[in-house]
Amino acid sequence: MESFLQIDGLCKSFGDRIIFDGLSLNINQGEKVGLIARNGQGKSTLLDVIAGVADYRSGTITFRRDIKTAYLVQTPEFPKGSSVLNACCPVADDEKLLRARQLLTKLGVSDFEKPIDELSGGQIKRVALAQVLMSEPDFLILDEPTNHLDVSVTEWLEDYLTASKLTLFMVTHDRYLLDRVCNRIIEIDDFRAYSYQGNYSYYLEKRQERLDAESSQRESDLNLYRRELDWMRRMPCARGGKARYRKESFHQLEERLQHRRDEQSVALDVKASYIGKKIFDIEHLSKAFDDKIILKDFSYIFTRYEKLGIIGENGVGKSTFLKLLLGIEQPDSGVIERGTTLKIGYYSQEGLKFPEDAKVIDVVTAIADHIVLDDGRRMSAGQFLQKFLFTPKTQYSYVSKLSGGERRRLYLCTILMQSPNFLILDEPTNDLDIMTLQVLEEYIAQFKGCVIVVSHDRYFMDKIAEHLLVFEGDGKVTNFPSSYSDYMEYKVLKEDEEKAAAAAKAKPQPDGGQSQRQRQSSTTAKLTFKEKREMEQIEQELQQLEEEKALLEQELNSGTLPYDQLQQKSARIGQIIERTDTITMRWLELSEK
Repeated sequence: MESFLQIDGLCKSFGDRIIFDGLSLNINQGEKVGLIARNGQGKSTLLDVIAGVADYRSGTITFRRDIKTAYLVQTPEFPKGSSVLNACCPVADDEKLLRARQLLTKLGVSDFEKPIDELSGGQIKRVALAQVLMSEPDFLILDEPTNHLDVSVTEWLEDYLTASKLTLFMVTHDRYLLDRVCNRIIEIDDFRAYSYQGNYSYYLEKRQERLDAESSQRESDLNLYRRELDWMRRMPCARGGKARYRKESFHQLEERLQHRRDEQSVALDVKASYIGKKIFDIEHLSKAFDDKIILKDFSYIFTRYEKLGIIGENGVGKSTFLKLLLGIEQPDSGVIERGTTLKIGYYSQEGLKFPEDAKVIDVVTAIADHIVLDDGRRMSAGQFLQKFLFTPKTQYSYVSKLSGGERRRLYLCTILMQSPNFLILDEPTNDLDIMTLQVLEEYIAQFKGCVIVVSHDRYFMDKIAEHLLVFEGDGKVTNFPSSYSDYMEYKVLKEDEEKAAAAAKAKPQPDGGQSQRQRQSSTTAKLTFKEKREMEQIEQELQQLEEEKALLEQELNSGTLPYDQLQQKSARIGQIIERTDTITMRWLELSEK
């Protein structure tokens, strides 16, 4: 398969901080690659360098000469004064403008003439996403494309990227997107790139195997180090070539151990403050801004230790509801009674500003020197920071040197260090890397208190929320007593039932009601013999394609295929998906006759 991008020996630094040191990787035509690394290890910087918007110290970056690239940055900007449509499509070509309107509508942007200056950050991200998709690139680079996107829009993007033939290089914390779109994962760790030929689930499995092997090697190195250290102490003045060689080998081993991975498992069973039986009692709560209704006669009683997810489209009032609980906003009517034992930790979208000249460790120790675990043991502030992926070196760095993601992670630590008994997390997954999200999920699983989470991250919600409040707009809130995935299945079934009922109502039968078979016969009777035969053939082919796709996915997840077969079978799945979409559309056209 032809190479689209080749990077060799890439080196990049900011002052004395090394970002990449000899990084090499390759991306082939048709690959959909997800990039994973901890915050601060240069994910966005790497994308900037590849896209040519940032420089680098040394190394080579080579694209295939004739390919067209497009880049969605994490925080896009447009010239002031442009309308939404002109920002998305600067060239006023009727066909392109039509395409731009379609993409913007799919992405939830409908006011095409609105000045770009008046849009929120999330809306600007959608316009920028439409712009890069409009360019129809061969090689697409995406930096956190799902930030601020509603679930429905994220699922549309997921389907679009899966069906597309373009080559993709993407940074995202959306693990469902990584699992369903990507056929390769690259992880950057300790300046090295590790490649995994498979989706996110495959990556997790193989990464653990690598870590286990590294741990085994570390134990072997430690045993050897103890023996060689004893020899060094007993033979300080040893001479001769053999002795010198052995001493050099000892120092190399010592250096390798100093850079060893620290992956020890420390349970985050942090002791929360005592929480009483009364949490929040909400009675007949109403809130509106002018003619926009947020809540209408809403009542709810929180219980101890519940983990509640809040979902809904952007702008329906999820964050406003949190601010009502916190007393930041006041209701128009109704009562919120708050328990006297509540100690709330609030992670807001706005975040918290830290003094630029403060050290990371000082920011946290200003809150507490240690935290108490559930079994009475103590964890120092430094140990807690290390659990949230701040190395000892980073802990003594200045805040000014932290990346945006690292600042969000530090903000999270300052909240959790206060031992709250009620966590309110408003979009915590934006700007946090996957490793940090895994640590946060572990923390919440052990947390002895209440949790409210507002998030568009489907994977995170499935891991955290035990039941949901669904904000549907116009003040309507539904209590759904199950997980996020269960709700999405329920929603699809409900929509299908409503469509079927509407279709039946729109086509009244003169005989007072036909059987399902009679209605089908009536529909197919309008088709020619050739069209009926075509429908039958499509149905047979769809079944065959589904069976072939299931077999290919099973083989890809086996972990036993050589590289060339992985590429071939991944490409075949893309062909199957494209063919399935094509013939399904034809089947629908025939069925509507």
